Amino acid sequence: MIQYNPKSWFSLLFDVYSRYVIKSLLPLILFVAIFTSLMCFLILDVFRINFEGTLALHSVLGTVLGLFLVLRTNTAYDRWWEGRKLWGRLVNDTRNLALKINAFVPKEEKDHRDFFRKMIPNIVVAMKEHLRDSILVGEMDLADERYKDIIVQSKHRPNIINKLLYERAAELRRKDIITHDQLFLLDKELKGFTDIVGACERIKSTPIPFSYSMFIKKFLLIYAITLPIGLVPVIGYWTIPLTLLAFYFLVSIELISEEIEDPFGNDLNDLPLNELTVKIKRNINEIMK
Repeated sequence: MIQYNPKSWFSLLFDVYSRYVIKSLLPLILFVAIFTSLMCFLILDVFRINFEGTLALHSVLGTVLGLFLVLRTNTAYDRWWEGRKLWGRLVNDTRNLALKINAFVPKEEKDHRDFFRKMIPNIVVAMKEHLRDSILVGEMDLADERYKDIIVQSKHRPNIINKLLYERAAELRRKDIITHDQLFLLDKELKGFTDIVGACERIKSTPIPFSYSMFIKKFLLIYAITLPIGLVPVIGYWTIPLTLLAFYFLVSIELISEEIEDPFGNDLNDLPLNELTVKIKRNINEIMK
């Protein structure tokens, strides 16, 4: 996720992300530039067609297109913001679980305390990699070969790690290290891990409907390639830069919406999962040291 100062207008205007957007849209921009230039040349210099240009139709279409883009952006942002709230809840749940384990499990039970100190951050790493369709385990603390083999061979690592956490919590109760009431208190956070990863999977596995996304892209392209018909008789070759400018801003909104609708990846505007993972691990180690 990009870190920036919202009050620095100059740096925002010439930020690297602006160059990234232009680079991503360059093939489309070149197509519209060539098409618009060809239309201007044919109308003004080849056929010398004289007609009164009008933007009445494009004004109506622009209003409809604007409503579509607002809905598209709001829908994508809602998904991004829900993902951020879920990971904020994950930060709190990991801290609360660590605080409870630290308070409930005596200092003498080093094996149990070390298990939770390692596994609580491990489930966060597992969630992050799972949401990115990755099988990497390099960030996990898997010193114990028994658990390492179980986690590496599993298909859904967050579930398996949460299973191990539940089993260890039940073991603490069987050995009378914690009470029934304390086990009940631990259940809230352990259950919360499953709820959070399930909600994140729902966001990831439910993209914007295909027909909706396809229609907006077609609408944008048709709007851009027909805009010169209304502009050429009025402003001549100035139609080319004005059409490109309008197309750039409209398609940029769609590009940003595409980027943030799946907030768990590695795009520039996606959630800072790497930083949150490091933060959680640091918090757990500090609580349970």
